[in-house]
Amino acid sequence: MEFDTELLHGGISEDEATGAMSIPIYMASTFHQKKLGQNKYEYSRSGNPTREALESLMATIEHGQAGFAFASGLAAISTVFNMFEQGDHFVVGDDVYGGTFRMIDAVFKNMGMTFTTVDTRDLAAVKAAIQPDTKAVYLESPSNPLLKVTDIQAVAAIAKGQHLLTIVDNTFASPYVQHPLDLGADIVLHSASKYLGGHSDLIGGIVVTKDPELGAKVGYLQNALGAILAPQESWLLQRGIKTLALRMRAHLANAESVFKYLKARPEVAKIYFPGDTDNPDYAVAKKQMHGFGAMISFELQPGLDPVKFVENLQVITLAESLGALESLIEIPALMTHGAIPREVRLASGIQDELIRLSVGIEDVSDLLADLDRGFAAIQ
Repeated sequence: MEFDTELLHGGISEDEATGAMSIPIYMASTFHQKKLGQNKYEYSRSGNPTREALESLMATIEHGQAGFAFASGLAAISTVFNMFEQGDHFVVGDDVYGGTFRMIDAVFKNMGMTFTTVDTRDLAAVKAAIQPDTKAVYLESPSNPLLKVTDIQAVAAIAKGQHLLTIVDNTFASPYVQHPLDLGADIVLHSASKYLGGHSDLIGGIVVTKDPELGAKVGYLQNALGAILAPQESWLLQRGIKTLALRMRAHLANAESVFKYLKARPEVAKIYFPGDTDNPDYAVAKKQMHGFGAMISFELQPGLDPVKFVENLQVITLAESLGALESLIEIPALMTHGAIPREVRLASGIQDELIRLSVGIEDVSDLLADLDRGFAAIQ
């Protein structure tokens, strides 16, 4: 099946018991065992029909072997890192979500794991960072918030040559735009609150694995740690995924128009967008992505106030998160990446003037008029 069809008919898309085209929300915490050991479900932490339908669908659309749904994106990431042990080392992209940085820095380092951050676009740097106790390379592509595009296939080849796993956070792209498992990654992650859900009405996380052995490890930890996605949110997420292709086509079209507008504004000192032909990552993005996504980051010229800019918008919403129907805007240094020490943040290129924009599906003329208001306010 083609991708648009998989969104509707992939995984478990029909209730076996009733033929319902929308999988029911099974709110049961436990299940009647008519014969000991012969039941399909026993307790909803271990398995739930609504969550199973979502997980099956995610495995299908990410071209993986098994999918797992969690209570948040960070719960998904935490579960994956819990596959490893004290003393294990990881190569991590230097431009990742602030919550991921906080988890690594404040939690997993205290558990005896070690991390080396590199620009994963630099293949020589990736190779040089690998140590005898390295277990995996973890990266975002495009990254958050500088939209760095890593050659996933090249990094995965380096990792495989050293018997390491490649773990890719695919949140910014979505499966509509990119399939990391097809490019050689072993595990793909999502904050499902973003493009997968798409409606700003749920928190969730997704893990999809490429082979059965990894799937068994993640499944065991999902049950053991218990940070599962509840039935209501599982149903909402599956419903959101059904319109992913329709939404993404609108997101991408609007993003292209907004990028061209911002590129021409003299108040913009620097712009980050994978579809920019002046972007050094453009060739890689064109090779491995189907479209360039709908995230745009840009820096204002020195002396212009990013706070004043975002606070004077009327259509574009000042809020954390991304990938929603509505356009959302934020200042990473003060919001999503505030947990990163300033010196670390600046060293990785996240300037105080940086603004991150998630382009929604409003009429593009209203978005451009709103950006006009923002620029007028900072003159």
